[in-house]
Amino acid sequence: MSIKDDMVVQFFYTLRDEKGEVLESNEGHEPVAYLHGHHNMMPGVEKAIEGKAVGDKFSVTLPASETYGERIEGAEQRVSVKHLLGANNWKPGMRAVVHTDQGQRQVTVLKVGKFMATVDINHPLAGRELTFDLHISDARDATAEEIAHGHAHGVGGHHH
Repeated sequence: MSIKDDMVVQFFYTLRDEKGEVLESNEGHEPVAYLHGHHNMMPGVEKAIEGKAVGDKFSVTLPASETYGERIEGAEQRVSVKHLLGANNWKPGMRAVVHTDQGQRQVTVLKVGKFMATVDINHPLAGRELTFDLHISDARDATAEEIAHGHAHGVGGHHH
């Protein structure tokens, strides 16, 4: 079965940088699940998966514009230290998570004061060419409820 819009796709991935070093992987864990064709996945990864089948293993190297976006110089914001999630004692260079109107966002701490921190709001991998080693482990037609909600339910997807 070829992967197309309105299918729930599950896959394993290994993400590598420009030097081939592994940045992250879900091998040995639960697969990622998403609803294909509903903007739930990076555009480049979704395009690479389109038309593939369960069991396919392949690699794709993508420009920043198709993954985490281009870096925006000067994209800094001051936030209260109490809103930084991930550690108790912050230092420049550390990555944090902050809650925004669009959901959680990874940021990089640039400066830390007693009460406020300056963070770079670019995703830590923005502006980089990345390689994804992908293995499609499962695909099925989405339910009417998943299509209505705009995301996959169940293992690797959203739980209500």
